Amino acid sequence: MPPASPSPLPSPERRRFLAGLGALALAGGLGLRPTLVDASFDPSRLRQSMQRQYGQRGLAVLEEWFELLERLRDADLRRRLEGVNDFFNRRVRWIDDIRAWGQEDYWATPLEALGKGEGDCEDYSIAKYVTLKQLGVPGDQLRMIYVRARIGRGRNAQAHMVLGYYETPSAEPLVLDNLVPSITPASQRTDLDPLFSFNSQGLWAGGSSESRADPLARLSRWRRVLDRMREQGFI
Repeated sequence: MPPASPSPLPSPERRRFLAGLGALALAGGLGLRPTLVDASFDPSRLRQSMQRQYGQRGLAVLEEWFELLERLRDADLRRRLEGVNDFFNRRVRWIDDIRAWGQEDYWATPLEALGKGEGDCEDYSIAKYVTLKQLGVPGDQLRMIYVRARIGRGRNAQAHMVLGYYETPSAEPLVLDNLVPSITPASQRTDLDPLFSFNSQGLWAGGSSESRADPLARLSRWRRVLDRMREQGFI
């Protein structure tokens, strides 16, 4: 996708949502199990899974991911955010799900995205979320934000997902995105209209409603991603 460019100032409703003040639906009520993906993994199982699915090329990029974790483990927060954002934006080529996976809306695990070297916005966001958790960023400070993105000269709105980092629950998030390489405060991303956000702890509803952005339908895909991650070696 081409980079997005700014639009007019967002509405107060949009500002409230991006500042993290949407309504929270607890994970238990949505059928989520927050402990499914902890901040740990089994390296040998991940290597076996990658070897089986993607061979030596996949193993090579998995080793790069291990090296990234080691290099950033003691870095300050900003370096961790920037390092992870840049790593996946460079190593995963954007491609739509039909071409990558033969499905309309497939959410890949980090291992799958790295092994194939291709993915779409959900795959970038999930991989960055999981990697930052591995680097000690608390899961409750990270949310995947489902948005409408106004893209290109025609400013056509398209479904899109970004990762948000929230210093506090009520803070304006920093946005990690594959469309725009720099990490920016949400108020500067006026090309994005948020619909809802979620992580392993729950769902935050806010902004405008749209039938194509049904949160529960997308959370069912999130559960399937978590289950596959556990099978691949994430704990």
